[in-house]
Amino acid sequence: MPVDYRLYLVTDGSPAILGDRRLEDVVKSALDGGVTVVQYRDKTSETKSMIANATALGRLCSLYRVPLIINDRVDVAIASGAQGVHLGQSDMNPAVARQLLGPNAIIGVTVSNIAEAGTATRAGADYLGIGTVYATPTKENTKYIIGTSGVQEILRALYKGRCGACPTVAIGGINDKNVQRVIFKSSATVKKLNGVAVVSAIMSAGKPENAARELRGLIDQSPVFITRVSQVELRVEQMLACVNDVIEQLAQKQPLCHNMTNLVVQNFAANVALAIGASPIMANNGGEAPELAALGGALVINMGSVTPEAIDNYVKAVHAYNACGQPVLFDPVGAGATTLRRDTVRTLKDSGYYEVIKGNENEISVLLGESAAQQKGVDSGASTSSEAKKAHLALQLALQERNVVVLTGKTDYISDGVRTFSVSNGSEYLGHITGSGCTLGTTIAACLAAHRGDPLLATLSGMLLFEIASERASLREDVKGPGTFVPAFIDELYNISKLAQQYDTSWLANAQVSEVS
Repeated sequence: MPVDYRLYLVTDGSPAILGDRRLEDVVKSALDGGVTVVQYRDKTSETKSMIANATALGRLCSLYRVPLIINDRVDVAIASGAQGVHLGQSDMNPAVARQLLGPNAIIGVTVSNIAEAGTATRAGADYLGIGTVYATPTKENTKYIIGTSGVQEILRALYKGRCGACPTVAIGGINDKNVQRVIFKSSATVKKLNGVAVVSAIMSAGKPENAARELRGLIDQSPVFITRVSQVELRVEQMLACVNDVIEQLAQKQPLCHNMTNLVVQNFAANVALAIGASPIMANNGGEAPELAALGGALVINMGSVTPEAIDNYVKAVHAYNACGQPVLFDPVGAGATTLRRDTVRTLKDSGYYEVIKGNENEISVLLGESAAQQKGVDSGASTSSEAKKAHLALQLALQERNVVVLTGKTDYISDGVRTFSVSNGSEYLGHITGSGCTLGTTIAACLAAHRGDPLLATLSGMLLFEIASERASLREDVKGPGTFVPAFIDELYNISKLAQQYDTSWLANAQVSEVS
């Protein structure tokens, strides 16, 4: 009978987790909530006690027709009559375990890289536990954290190696706050995860049945934070024909644009939002986010301050907007400037789903985990990459994160992992004023909130509105330099918004958008 790996419980019988509860009672409650596999993990008990516990859990699991797997100990699995074992990299070879347990036993193996996955499948593993996805206190000897991108790499390799039929579960730090994101982002490949393994999210819950039921519901449901895109993938000409409609929708809907940004940029960002028809609010306290997210707008996180308090507020805010299914744009400002900022980027990337990530070449490279030149502040520095390489960076990150990526520069590149475009508009004055990158994020986020059908179209619309307005402003006779450019730029954003409301598309005549093959 095929095994249902959707919600795989790994037990933890430590006093810190169980308290005065019985392990059997907690597992029963979890089974009532919808757990589909149970793994008995016990690193401290004597063999006799382990056999007794495993036998009791086996009887319980059989009532629910759920398999019991024993962690590491083949001898305990044999003595208790469990359905199988789960082996780590330092445990018994799966082929030897198969000889001892027989052909019908379920044998799982923990893997954290492509080589380990290949070895395990060749040795006859029935399923793989892929991780550690996120940091977790249950494993003291964790080699490294692989994140969802590491899970993707292993899944892709399994498919290419013709091992696509081998079931997989992700493990490590998975809970109700991130389970949908783990499944969604890991499923960027042809081969998908078959489930997730959880420990503390159920074992330490006051009501394990409720915790398990909530997790099952999240696993079985589509994430609310994913925009439902039309089945028709618009190409360049079709996209350009729709841009004016998006700007008109923005003016009509006047969506909230919640900016978490630094004090230097707040006034400029608010004026830009107002000029294009959005309703701005500058709120850096994550405690306000649930109420603001419920208003149906978009969130912009410009990674200015990287203090513990600021990071905590960013995480609270993205959780709130993800929970409401509203778009979040992440701008990893200065991601490569310091070790602290690189670590913060990893923390924030793993803490939520971002419909759009916007950054310069260096920042996008950091998000991909590639070595990048150290930034001087927020400047990207001189690029040494070809235009094709920059387009590929945007495409790579979009595939990895399953979102839209904007790589800014003299020529901008946007990609949703399927379509990649170059945008060659924009005034040189944008590079001589403070906050142009942050306010581009504000403009894109407002378009995302107004148009929920195709995030790539919404992103392109925001970019063209912003960059064409800058070109129009720079041509005005009253603009003599950066100081006179800013008010003229805000005027032109407003003027284009008015043209869009009159269904006048003449402002798009100079749009320079090309599809990158």
